[in-house]
Amino acid sequence: MRILFLGDVVGRPGREAVTDHLPGLVSGWKLDLVVVNGENAAGGFGITEAIYEDLRAAGADAVTLGNHAFDQREALVFIERVDRLVRPANYPAGTPGRGAVLVEAKNGARVLVANVMGRTFMDPLDDPFAAVDRLLDGADLGHMVDAVVVDFHAETTSEKQAFGFHCDGRASLVVGTHTHVPTADHRILSGGTAFLTDVGMCGAYDGVIGMDKEEPLRRFTRKIGAGRFEPAAGPATLAGVAVETDNATGLAVKVAPVRIGGSLSPARPDFWES
Repeated sequence: MRILFLGDVVGRPGREAVTDHLPGLVSGWKLDLVVVNGENAAGGFGITEAIYEDLRAAGADAVTLGNHAFDQREALVFIERVDRLVRPANYPAGTPGRGAVLVEAKNGARVLVANVMGRTFMDPLDDPFAAVDRLLDGADLGHMVDAVVVDFHAETTSEKQAFGFHCDGRASLVVGTHTHVPTADHRILSGGTAFLTDVGMCGAYDGVIGMDKEEPLRRFTRKIGAGRFEPAAGPATLAGVAVETDNATGLAVKVAPVRIGGSLSPARPDFWES
């Protein structure tokens, strides 16, 4: 099974990178499942229903979120109406939406897509490790489901790596999101789970984590903000991770970074290229 996960989509440049490149990747790489983190898609803060539909139309089978899930107030309403939008599972009981969704992939496979948020230097939500245990205990990989993709939206590398080992052997892919800078540690853990500490972002890298550099620089150098953060302009990079799983076990057999366009060095999975 061929899975592509795309990192946090930041503003219009990130959205355009997805809509420009993803349809061709779906067909060219014969992708079975695409998951996109969309929590920064609306001007860098949250997601709207129209943007969610655009990501779905481009080829996303599920869209995950994070700490900016409800920055656009309309998300509190439409998240209950759409069926492939996933917010962190460890939000308090009663929060609108769902923390996981069972998706039928393009090849007919059953895939659990889950979203969990870390607690270190983040909002003090429920225990993410206990939350993912509840999800994975009800989705036996290779039997009840054909694949499991977990988006762990967290700040620190240590919490992300611990979370990956915690899920090892129970998920096809555990990928870190939120910090918008791709790490170079893509690998398959000993139990068969593909892991990457942070997948990076789909956005313009000529800025500070996707935002125009002037305002962050003012705040760091003068400690006084002069305005709101705005997404950086310029060519955007599509950043993601490609995973191929074993059809019998659901565990990963191949993993590679994906970087297309923009200012970062390009990377593509050579095991899918013709």
